[in-house]
Amino acid sequence: MPAFTTVRKLNLAASALCVALLAYAYYAQFVLELEPCPLCILQRVAFMLLTVLFVTAAIWPGRAMAMAIAVVSAAGAAIATRHVWLQSLPADQVPACGPSLDYMLRVFPLNDTLNMIFQGSGQCADVDWRFLGLSMPAWALIALLAIGLGGLVVNWAGRPR
Repeated sequence: MPAFTTVRKLNLAASALCVALLAYAYYAQFVLELEPCPLCILQRVAFMLLTVLFVTAAIWPGRAMAMAIAVVSAAGAAIATRHVWLQSLPADQVPACGPSLDYMLRVFPLNDTLNMIFQGSGQCADVDWRFLGLSMPAWALIALLAIGLGGLVVNWAGRPR
């Protein structure tokens, strides 16, 4: 079992990693001018929630925090998986582009907005950025799975006695 101070340091390192990934996403949006789709924004929300959970776990590690981290990571990974799937579709099977997330939130009830977001759109199927052959949602999926598994292991085993 890792020492309590090691668990704290690992949780803070994981939160710093989440912040770094979010910082790059905003860099890509505002400097590289890559406009995020609704699924991208939901993946960012998952990383934001993970940041908060890891900071909280640095203070109160334990199985409850491990489970919370695992659930948020799994939800984010599910969103990223859907996004990668949409990007893998042939051009003739890509859903039509829908309205922006801002517009949907202003005009439609939340339930309808969430349904439209998870259906994805042609905008979500665009691949404007690649690193080592993988799109940004694919890298987000890898990060969410790794961070989630790491957070689960560290906090499950590293609770103070």
